[in-house]
Amino acid sequence: MTPSTPAFRELDSVVLRRDLPDAGLRAGDVGTVVLVYGVDAVEVEFVTHAGRTQALRTLAVSEVRPLADDDLPAVRPVRSVSDAA
Repeated sequence: MTPSTPAFRELDSVVLRRDLPDAGLRAGDVGTVVLVYGVDAVEVEFVTHAGRTQALRTLAVSEVRPLADDDLPAVRPVRSVSDAA
């Protein structure tokens, strides 16, 4: 991959590297890249298992990593953004 090649493609699964409490997200949550903004940023959608969008965020590529073959999925209840306030 050259420096001008985006690290991610649309529909890639990614893992959040840090908590985003305002969105009800924690490091380790899995999302899907829905748009790539060059080499620097991606738009990522995080959804519940029922298919409800929890958050749609533009993130720096350093804030996410690819989903790895040895990642173990986990389930936790999510607090809505209004619950967090």
